[in-house]
Amino acid sequence: MRESDAERRATTYSSYLQIPELLALQHPRNSGPEHDELLFIVIHQTYELWFKTLLHEFTQAGGLLRAGASHDALATLGRIRTIFKTLVSQVDILETMTPLQFGTFRNLLDAASGFQSAQFRELEIVLGRRDSRVLASFASTSSEYQRLTLALSEPSIWQHTLAYLHLRAHHIPSEVLHADVRMEYQPNDTVQDALLQVYRNDAEAASVLERLTDIDEGLQEWRYRHVKMVERTIGRKHGTGGSSGAEYLASTLFRPVFPDLWHVRSRF
Repeated sequence: MRESDAERRATTYSSYLQIPELLALQHPRNSGPEHDELLFIVIHQTYELWFKTLLHEFTQAGGLLRAGASHDALATLGRIRTIFKTLVSQVDILETMTPLQFGTFRNLLDAASGFQSAQFRELEIVLGRRDSRVLASFASTSSEYQRLTLALSEPSIWQHTLAYLHLRAHHIPSEVLHADVRMEYQPNDTVQDALLQVYRNDAEAASVLERLTDIDEGLQEWRYRHVKMVERTIGRKHGTGGSSGAEYLASTLFRPVFPDLWHVRSRF
């Protein structure tokens, strides 16, 4: 149903963005004089909003790549790259909170943990992770569980990219193009042969690959900054919710999500 002229005139900045509802979503559990819990909540709620945006943009990028729309795909991937830079910069704000300040309310988090972020788990899946253990933090009847299960059966952004390259007549093996999307992608020498030819002979597609490399590097940078922020705040203590904290996060470093794009660089 289309809005009437009167309804459009009645729309304000506050009503369009639902500002009162948005500002009512922060509920610090600490009733004492320490005020840093509000910062912690706002930062993580903001992360969730950016995760939502990234998922939205990756869906758009996948469709554009499948359609062979290089220019529009480049713009969308560029936006994704810039959002990752914003995720990194938010760590700077979190690091203004000292370990003592975090300690004043850390116990109030109970079992809450970033490992329970369904949107970040979905983002990992979109980027190519195929590991059913991501479902472990969610009840099998929950909407998060159902959404992640569906995501595990959908093509990753790299699989969309391989389809894009195939559309541009680059040799992508049939067994790679038609591989079971539920299985983890493995680096492939023949794909890397094709990537080398893309870089040498197809500047437009090479620009798309470089944008994906930017995104991969941006994710790795965010992971690194996240690890150091956790170490700076809680050292090597276990994280909330029973996670291993910085130890687990450190294990995720330097694992590119598009390994072929990194392996091929030694062949230039």
